[in-house]
Amino acid sequence: MTINYNILFKQVFSFYTFLLFLLPTLCKAQVTMPAPSPKQNIEQEFGLGKIQINYSRPSSKGRKVFGSLVPYGKLWRTGANEATLITFSTPVEIDGKRLDSGTYALYSIPNEEVWEIIFNKGISNWGIEGYNENEDVLKTKIEPLKNKMNIESFTIQLADIKKETCLLQILWEKKILNIPIQVNINDALKLQITTAMQALQKPYWEAAQFYFEYERNLSKALENINKAIELNQKAFWMYLYKANIQKEINDLKGALQSSIISMQLAKEAKNDDYVKMNQQLQKKLK
Repeated sequence: MTINYNILFKQVFSFYTFLLFLLPTLCKAQVTMPAPSPKQNIEQEFGLGKIQINYSRPSSKGRKVFGSLVPYGKLWRTGANEATLITFSTPVEIDGKRLDSGTYALYSIPNEEVWEIIFNKGISNWGIEGYNENEDVLKTKIEPLKNKMNIESFTIQLADIKKETCLLQILWEKKILNIPIQVNINDALKLQITTAMQALQKPYWEAAQFYFEYERNLSKALENINKAIELNQKAFWMYLYKANIQKEINDLKGALQSSIISMQLAKEAKNDDYVKMNQQLQKKLK
């Protein structure tokens, strides 16, 4: 077989020429620009569960927001891009109205005096496209407050988080909305305590906290904190807890004695925070 080197050379040359033209395209860098309305994901423990919020954050960029960029009296996606989503892992109350656990689209109808806040099942909607009023699960009306500080980027956050209450806040421009959220954890805690008390290692410390802070059964709280201390006699935090229970039942002498033991153990453990807390309590007791 005879090889025609002239033809072979032309073919190789043509191939490399093709690669040289293709190379700039293959090597072209991908450019990623900042999103005009960046996404934010929030996850917050609350009660015995958690709340998750997924939304996009537009910015005002010098524009008037409410009454202009966001018109009054019209349905708003409460953010940008896809529907703003909020997920509750346990049932809650929104402004006193029950809402089952699950994921909801958060819509709103802003007005100068009162906003309507809407929790809707349309979690696959693009903004308000596909919104169906029949899928509304909960509606409530909230008065917007004036915010001293101007907020450039639309913000949703959870604030004032306590054991059973928190605020869902909506902030933009100089407006702030506080939407109260409440959860009932008393029944679930009581069931946990009752069940755990059947085990060999009984949760006396947790039971003391439950009866003191939730049931307000001070005698049961004192009974359980005493049993907890018997099992952990160096637990300075438990002695301080006992002192606070005794203070509530007006056993001031007993409370002072428990606090003195707590402070001594805290000093041995080099825990300055508990030393300070005991000093503050003792001033009130003397």
